[in-house]
Amino acid sequence: MNPPAASRAFDRALDLVRFLRAHCEWDARQTPESLLPYLLEEAHEVAEAVALRHDEELSRELGDLLLNVAFQVVLAEERGRFTAEDVVRQLEEKMRRRHPHLYGLGPAQDWEQLKVRERADGGSVLEGVPSGLEPLSRAQRLQDRVAAVGFDWPGPAGALAKVAEELDEVQQAGPGEVESEIGDLLFAVVNAARLLDVHAMTALQKANDRFSRRFRALEALAAARGVTLGAASLDELDALWTEVKLQERETREP
Repeated sequence: MNPPAASRAFDRALDLVRFLRAHCEWDARQTPESLLPYLLEEAHEVAEAVALRHDEELSRELGDLLLNVAFQVVLAEERGRFTAEDVVRQLEEKMRRRHPHLYGLGPAQDWEQLKVRERADGGSVLEGVPSGLEPLSRAQRLQDRVAAVGFDWPGPAGALAKVAEELDEVQQAGPGEVESEIGDLLFAVVNAARLLDVHAMTALQKANDRFSRRFRALEALAAARGVTLGAASLDELDALWTEVKLQERETREP
C-alpha cells in the first residue's frame, strides 16, 4: 500500500532540509536554538494569515512553518535524539488517549481532565504551559488547567464580578501598585472571556482591527472636513469618531 500523500509531502519537507544542510553553509550552521526566532516568527505569521482569512498567504506561511518543523526534526535525527517517526507516533498515541471514544477505548472525556490524569505523576497541573506563550493565551491556558481540577467559577457571573473588583483596585492603587493591579485586572478579564467561550487573544486582535479600521476612517473624514489631527480638540475628534461608528453601523444594517 502506498503511503498517504500527506505523509509523502512531509517526507519531501524532511528531504529538502537534509539537502539544504548538505549544500548550504548557512543551513549547515543552524542549531535548534538559532532557529527558534524563525520558528516563533513563522507561527505568528500563520496566526495572522488565519485571523485575516488570507488563504493564499496562509498556504505560504504554513509552508514556512513546516520548513521550521522539518528543520527541528532533522536536527534531532542528526543528534540521534528522535526521528520523524517518533514525532508522529507520539502524536497518534496522544490523540488516541485524548479521544478514547473515537478509537473504541472508552467514553468521551473532558480534554483538560484527560491531560490532568496524564500528569498524575506528581507534577504541577501548570506544567507544560510555555512561559514564552503570548501573555493573553498563557493566561487562558493557565486558567484552563486549574479549571480542570475544580479551581474555577461556576459561571461567568463570578468572573465578571471579579473584573469589577479588580477595576476598583486599579482605581484605588497607590504609587508602585498600578502595574500589579492592571495585571490582575487583565487576568480577570481573560477569565471572564474564557467563561463566556471567547478567546481573549482573538477578541483583542479583532478589537485592534476594528480600532485601526475606524481610526483610518476618522483620518479620512478629518481630511475631508479640513480638520488637522494634532491641532483638533478632543471633542472634535470624539465627534468624528462617533460619526465613523454610526456610518459603520448603518453600512452593516440591511
